[in-house]
Order: sequence, then structure tokens, then C-alpha cells
Amino acid sequence: MKTWTGLLLALLVAPAAAHAQEHRQQYVEQWPLSLSSAQSGAYRIPLEPQIYRRAWSAQLADVQVYNAAGQALPSALLAPDQPLAQPPVQRELPWFVLPPLDARSRNDLQLLTERDSDGRVRRVEARLGASAGATRSAGWLIDASVLGQQPLAAVVLDWDTQEQPLQATVQVDASDDLRSWQQIDAALPLVDLQRAGKRLLQRRIGVDRSVRYLRVLPNQDQALPVLRGVLAELPPAAATIPWEWVALQPVKQGGGSFEFTVDGRYPVSRLDVSTRDNSLVQWTAFSRDDPAADWQRRTAPWVAYQLQAGGGSAQQSAPQSLSGPTRDRYWKLVAEPATTTAVPTLRVGYQPEVLVFLSQGAAPYALAVGSATAVRQEAPVGVLIDDLRQRNGPAWQPTLARLEGAPEPLAGEAALQAPRDWKRWLLWALLVLGVLVVGWLALSVLRQHPVADKE
Repeated sequence: MKTWTGLLLALLVAPAAAHAQEHRQQYVEQWPLSLSSAQSGAYRIPLEPQIYRRAWSAQLADVQVYNAAGQALPSALLAPDQPLAQPPVQRELPWFVLPPLDARSRNDLQLLTERDSDGRVRRVEARLGASAGATRSAGWLIDASVLGQQPLAAVVLDWDTQEQPLQATVQVDASDDLRSWQQIDAALPLVDLQRAGKRLLQRRIGVDRSVRYLRVLPNQDQALPVLRGVLAELPPAAATIPWEWVALQPVKQGGGSFEFTVDGRYPVSRLDVSTRDNSLVQWTAFSRDDPAADWQRRTAPWVAYQLQAGGGSAQQSAPQSLSGPTRDRYWKLVAEPATTTAVPTLRVGYQPEVLVFLSQGAAPYALAVGSATAVRQEAPVGVLIDDLRQRNGPAWQPTLARLEGAPEPLAGEAALQAPRDWKRWLLWALLVLGVLVVGWLALSVLRQHPVADKE
């Protein structure tokens, strides 16, 4: 009986494994991944230049992580400036304990505050309504004015370890003047539970806007923990994300126009122009992804210069920022005046993206790249990362995974061949066949001699 059961399981598993391996064969090649830790459930892969050079899809949809069994793993491509793509920037915020208020008077709270010239709160008092004092509760005032106009992604509350389980909800309000308040969340949960050595913690308040002050009040007289500190989560500063540059030489030129071809699907966000000698030229940049398509203007005309100073040093104009990333393969610079003799080198700049995936099944894992048919299904890994940061602290992030060694061939260049549209060919064949049949019937009728009527 066991033999038959094992044989049946083998017959069921083998087709699934074969299908998984067949799906991976839709790619040009795969890169083995080296994991910083084998125990992490989520990993992040900063995309390296060779991945962009091999990718075929204009949306980078042909980049997929597989496990040892050939199963595609849940993954998502994140822009480099997304908070989930890297650890959040944190900063400690001042906070103040609000006096106990009952449910009827807490929204009538009038704060008497002492602020400095920058609007930072130095001292807080409260004037209570006549209904105050029936049931005692508490709350907090958080001073985010120290951030200036910088957007606030979230605040993370830090409290003492709870002897009793904590499961409460709070009302969160925002204000710019401590007088008018706008509700952010009416019932945000705060949780601190422990069981069998494990801890479930929810202490993060999402904000995602620029605010000066936050007010946190308990719902239904629920007890709040003893607060120790408040951390602000800020979006990563753009200056901290490295820029990569690819230098391109003209492949076609004439009449002040210079055309270039990019060797990969880089998310180009900046352009820079350099020349071998001193130059002062007004340039306009265009791009397209199909050689037969119309050129799309990507920049307004700008003046680029280069000046060779003494001692071999050079000074040149700043790079131009695009309105958004583009992965177009073909670029063109148009000079004004068109008679310029300067032959430009076009430098395209981008910030490497991050592919986040969840580990499932056995290692080793590999990153498959390059396919005209395979499409990665984006998984909502952001929900998981948010949850894990709430449990493990706001600085938690997926473990680093990097490409290791040389790529391993899969289907090779055949994976970049678009499949034939057999349905279209069959439809055309049927139409042509129908025309031929109709034509043959018409000729047959014309060739028939009319039969004379008998008198």
C-alpha cells in the first residue's frame, strides 16, 4: 500500500515540478543569490547594472526569483526612494503628557502652550471644561514642528514593558496651530501582547504628510502605557541614495542632432552632457522605445557648458532632472545652434531599484532575467514589511541578498523571441481561404452555359 501511495504522490508531484522548471526556462539566464542570513523570511536585492542590461521588458516585469524547485517566489519591485526599499530615517521628537479627561470633554481640550520663536513647544498646560474629572484617562501631545516642512511618514511610540496585556485604541489628530485639529484615525490600535516568549507589538502611527503637532487620545477611557519616547519615521533623503551613470557615444549624427542607444532598461531620471573641449551649447533631449515611433521630448532646452581650467581640472553645468524615470532605449540630443562642432557624450543617470522577495521552499535561490513572454506578478510584500517593522522595530528591513558568481544560462537568446501569434495567422488563413472559395464558386457559375428553354 505504501508503495502505491508513494508512486501516486510521485506521479502528482513530478508534473508540477516539471511545469515549474519549464516556466523558468522562459528566461535568458539566472543569477545565483548569496544571502546575508539564511533565517530571514524576506530579502532585498539591489539591482545591479547587469540585470538592467539583460532585462527585456520596458516595465522590468521579466525579473523573477525562483527557489531550488523552480517555483516563482512572491516579489515586488520598489523604487529606490520608497520607504520600504531601505531602513527609514528616524529622529526623536519631543512629547508631553496631557491631563486626564473624560470622553465628553476631551475634544473640548484647550491647550495653553509656551512656544519659542520657531514654534517648538516648551511647556503644556490645559484648561478643562466643566465636565472634566469624572473619569480619569490620559493622552499625549507630540511636537513635530522640529521637522520643519519635511514630510512625516509615521511616528513610533516607545513605552515600558507591560506587565498586563495592552490592547487599546486611540484617536489621532493633527494640527498646525494647536487650535484647529484634523482627525487622522479615529480608532488606531495599540497592542503589546506576549505569549510563549513571543511578542506582538503595534505602536506605529502612520501620518504620511507634513504636520506640526499630533494629539493622541484614548478611546472609551482605556488605559495607555507609560511612554518613554517618540521616534519620527522620515522618508529617505534623496541625497543618500547613490546615483549610477552610463556614458553613451553617438551612433548617428547630423544637422545638430545626435542619437544614442542605451544598453539596458535603466530607470533614467537625469541627463548630463560632456564634451572633449570647451563648449557652450543649448540642448534639448528626446527619447523613444521603438525606432519607428515618434520622438518624445524629455527636457526643455537647457544650456550646458564645459570649461577646461588650468591644471587639468574642468567645470561644467549641472545635470538635468527628468519629470520621471523612463526606460526608453533610444535617445536624441538636438543642439542650438545646429552648426555646433561639439560632439557630446550623453550620460544617463539612475538610482538602482530594489527587488524584495519572500523566501519559500528550499534554497538556493536564483534571480532569472530576460524574457519576452514571462511576466512577474507583483505581490503585496509592503503589507508584510510594515507588519514585521511593527513587531521587530521600525529599523527592521529585509535581509540583503546579492548576485553571486557568473550567470547560468537557461533558454538563452531564444527567450527574447516574441511568440508567434498563431490565432492571427489562422484567422488570416481562413479569410484568404474564404476569398478563394467564393472566387472559385463565382467562376464556376460564369462558366456554366445557360440551358435553352424547351417549347
